[in-house]
Amino acid sequence: MRLVTYSWLVVLVAVACAAITWLGIAGWLAAVVVLASLAAHVAGNALGTKMREATDRDLSSRRGFRLPAVAVPIPRPTHLERSGSLGRLVPVSAAIGGVCGGACGTWALVAFTTCSWAGAVIGGISSAVIGGLFGFLGASFVEILRTSLREAIAAERRAAAANHRP
Repeated sequence: MRLVTYSWLVVLVAVACAAITWLGIAGWLAAVVVLASLAAHVAGNALGTKMREATDRDLSSRRGFRLPAVAVPIPRPTHLERSGSLGRLVPVSAAIGGVCGGACGTWALVAFTTCSWAGAVIGGISSAVIGGLFGFLGASFVEILRTSLREAIAAERRAAAANHRP
């Protein structure tokens, strides 16, 4: 190894030690996880691109025969494939989650810590955002589950009606 390589290694170790004292061990580990995730994403992208380019897409012509083209009917898009309104449940649940999260967060900060009122308000706003996200997530899940079940039951009834026709 050359002297330049050792110099870069010393610089890397010095930066790592400075980052550990500045961020703490948890912050350093979080940074390592983020960097490892980015590296895995780039490596997976490169590997996928290489595999896609190496794939033979027309195997039938290499084997000496041609497969007949088959017309595949295009199904109607389901409700979940169409874009539309979220309904009334989602915004109402997000608002309720935001209000409850903000109230609980502000109350917890005032009751259990020695923070100022400004800190409690900022913490309450943060809690309201998190509560709103949880409300939105829960309501979206319930809406998708309800729609999926309704479509599955309707498809089952159509299939049963088609089987009972003489």
